[in-house]
Amino acid sequence: MSFSAELRKEADPIFEAIFEHPFVQGIANGELQKEQLIHYVKQDFEYLNSFIRIYGIAVSKCENREDMDMFNTQISFILNSEIHPHNNFCQVAGVPYEVLHGYPLSPSSLHYTRHMLTVAHEGTLGEILAVLLPCPWTYWEIGEKLLTEVNPDPSHPFYDWISFYGNRTDSITTKFCARLDEWARTATEREKEKMKEHFLISCQLEYMFWDMAYKLEEWPVKMEVVK
Repeated sequence: MSFSAELRKEADPIFEAIFEHPFVQGIANGELQKEQLIHYVKQDFEYLNSFIRIYGIAVSKCENREDMDMFNTQISFILNSEIHPHNNFCQVAGVPYEVLHGYPLSPSSLHYTRHMLTVAHEGTLGEILAVLLPCPWTYWEIGEKLLTEVNPDPSHPFYDWISFYGNRTDSITTKFCARLDEWARTATEREKEKMKEHFLISCQLEYMFWDMAYKLEEWPVKMEVVK
């Protein structure tokens, strides 16, 4: 069994919990509150900004152009393609995408981004791959699962979101898994332990991100947002 397959097997209970989360089920049945969609987009926009920064750090640690190109391509994907599922949520919520930018991170979102940024600054390229992998992997599996089980037509409120993630045959997940497996073949046992730890924490934080959006998580003491 490959290293990435071992990670996926160990994380299976978290993946299953994500599939059953009420926000994900709300995407499936087309029933989410406007406020939940808005909160998700506000948080995910800032989360993905952190993802771009982490890809940049990863590029600085690459030793060949193939790896550089892999991360650089993902920066372009976030900037130019991953706005489409956001726009789907905004259309359903009835708000312009542009007005949901620049909001502070919620506690769970901050935890997640700082977890990844710390690993990016302090870890190896293999550790960066491991900490990043749960995000594209869980979304790919959610999309495929909903595409199969819901089989939405264009009248479904979240048809674009489900189709966007479910139809990604060229998923970066496959590329990240292959590169992580290659890295793991020469990694020490200690490094592999750290990669597993980073991966599983990110999986847990993926669940927490959905929960944050569903419950409209905010900081306990409300402060005025200055923009």
